[in-house]
Amino acid sequence: MNDLATRTVREIALESPLTISVFQNHNLDFCCGGRVPLAEACAKAGIDTDMVLNDLAAVFARELTPEERSAEQKSAQELIEHIVYTHHDFTRSEIARLIPLAEKVAGKHGEHRPELLKIRDITVTLGAELNTHMQKEEMMLFPYIGSLERALKAHRMAPFPTFGSVNNPIRTMMLEHDQANDMLKHIRSLSSNYTPPEGACPSYIGLFAGLENLEKDFHVHIHLENNILFPRAIEMEEQVFRDLD
Repeated sequence: MNDLATRTVREIALESPLTISVFQNHNLDFCCGGRVPLAEACAKAGIDTDMVLNDLAAVFARELTPEERSAEQKSAQELIEHIVYTHHDFTRSEIARLIPLAEKVAGKHGEHRPELLKIRDITVTLGAELNTHMQKEEMMLFPYIGSLERALKAHRMAPFPTFGSVNNPIRTMMLEHDQANDMLKHIRSLSSNYTPPEGACPSYIGLFAGLENLEKDFHVHIHLENNILFPRAIEMEEQVFRDLD
């Protein structure tokens, strides 16, 4: 188990998706910033590595249920549908719910809690950027990835994309993932790890709980794209056009 300390957080999450819950509980980034060894990630976060290793050991001792089948076993199209109907739909609905709630809480308590004004502004910006981002994925990138998979299965040519190579939109999407991740980290910091003050009203508590759930889902969402779907898309494109040579 100690050899896990030298493996990257991303590798561990890919090997066993159940470990994602451990990383979330310890606020360890397994998606955008997951390409560092576990021991290094723990040191940067000020977390006892042995404690994380113990939690991971408990996860590895558990057997997977049929519903917990690894995302790596899904086809690209199945993974895309899971991302859209599970994570994109959740993100859109939560953004639509959380923005007015953030405005309400900031309007009521912002005079005495100025961090709420910043949280409101970041939430509004985050919502606008994520909505645009997801639309670009669904309208441009995901359909092309699906066409690559169909072309491989049918042993035929795939349509040549207007953006030149799948690497180009993927590079942009990953940059936007990093930017959204930074905004969520800022919200976490401003909210003291989503901890409402003593005696906070239900709206205040609900806002912080909702933002925390949004961040948790975002990390799983981006892990599926950055670490599984996008590398597979690059590999499929290389194979499709290599076979044409």
